[in-house]
Amino acid sequence: MLSLVTFLPLVGALVIFFAVKDNPKLIRYLALGTSLLTFIVSLQILKGFDNSTAAFQFMEEAAWLPAYGITYRMGVDGISLPFVLLTALLTPLCILASWESIQTQVKGYMVSFLALESFVIGVFCALDFILFYIFWEAMLIPMFLLIGIWGGKNRVYAAYKFFLYTLAGSVLMLIAILVMGFKGGTFSIPTLMSIPFSFGLQVWLFLGLFSSFAVKVPMWPVHTWLPDAHVEAPTAGSVILAGILLKMGAYGFLRFSLPILPDASRFFIPFIFGLSLVAIVYTALVALMQKDLKKLIAYSSVSHMGFVTIGLFTYNQQGIEGGILQMVNHGVVSGALFLLVGVIYDRMHTREIARFGGIAHRMPVYAVIFMVFTMASVGLPGTNGFIGEFLILLGAYLANKGVAVVAATGLVFGAAYMLWMFKKVLFGVVANDEVAALQDMNKREVALFVPLLILVLWIGFYPAPFLKMMHASVEQLLIQANTIKAGSAAIAMF
Repeated sequence: MLSLVTFLPLVGALVIFFAVKDNPKLIRYLALGTSLLTFIVSLQILKGFDNSTAAFQFMEEAAWLPAYGITYRMGVDGISLPFVLLTALLTPLCILASWESIQTQVKGYMVSFLALESFVIGVFCALDFILFYIFWEAMLIPMFLLIGIWGGKNRVYAAYKFFLYTLAGSVLMLIAILVMGFKGGTFSIPTLMSIPFSFGLQVWLFLGLFSSFAVKVPMWPVHTWLPDAHVEAPTAGSVILAGILLKMGAYGFLRFSLPILPDASRFFIPFIFGLSLVAIVYTALVALMQKDLKKLIAYSSVSHMGFVTIGLFTYNQQGIEGGILQMVNHGVVSGALFLLVGVIYDRMHTREIARFGGIAHRMPVYAVIFMVFTMASVGLPGTNGFIGEFLILLGAYLANKGVAVVAATGLVFGAAYMLWMFKKVLFGVVANDEVAALQDMNKREVALFVPLLILVLWIGFYPAPFLKMMHASVEQLLIQANTIKAGSAAIAMF
């Protein structure tokens, strides 16, 4: 099942690339059909998933390079499954969003998008470090193409910046992976979770992994590639970038840093908290100053992901579960916000906030949908954003009251820039003739937001099924993360 959900999009991409000539309509339908079929398979995995166990499920294993301890090994647990489902959900929405906006090189675009889906799902399913790294790096190629070919006027600069930032961090991660593999005698991720590394080695390994995960989150101060990438990427590229790719870094902390390097992870908690708090407050203030709609939402993503990294390093059930849930929430809400920007950009071909105003008079359906996701972004009770942020702040309060207080100020700043943006874009007098000529969303555009609206309200009012999915896995993670592998004396000496 996991191989099917991972490689089905790639098979679809290869079919489109080799078997379909210049027929954009057929290409679009094949891409959409492939992504919908992948989503259906992911739902079958969810249906067969056992919430009561922390063990990896749907395990697949085959010999690959046994002489080097490298195996094709796949599996999911309550931590990785939500992101497989989120990826499978957002991809068909991204393809639908690109239905009319992408008119040039449609084949290359759809092939890149389906390949990207395969590689990202592979990241969340891989249980061998080398396999994980291959998927992790392969993802860069289609994302680089999506930004560099179908992006805005500065697309080449943004694409290279994205590629170089992430590649530089990944080189250090590869060194850390090789050291762990050769020291432990295996690249099996579950096996490495039980191998004790010395504290000094853990510190260096943590920093090697951190260099890649922090860029991908992105954490301050290695976040500067993200606004450029978001602004220049096509709408669907921004959706998948904010909705999925940013989660890969936080997932890396969960899957590798906390359980495999628990002593070093505890040692670096103040460092992580400090960087996260700067990200929450500083980038929220930067967002307040933005004139570009996409760039404002991009900076808000850095601020929101600061909450996530705090939650993951609180070392308690509330904080970690809140962090995982907030990653899903952010994927839903930020993805929807970028789709909303794309709807108005397709009509006016601008993202400059000053050019908007009074849109609610011309597009009432659009305004209502925009309002729901804006409220979810600021954490209004009854929306998914509230549940995730509440759990994170509760976990942070139990871990460090000062961190919780400072992080809470980020909620105030978040409300400030989101409500200011909403007022400037939607309300007031009709700004100009372009706004006056706007037509409300069509059925295809409305359909994009229906599943996302359902998730916002479902998680907001009844988050229990989502928390239950991850509960056993988080409990096991806490056991692993609280196990002192190197000895307390070594930590004190360091």
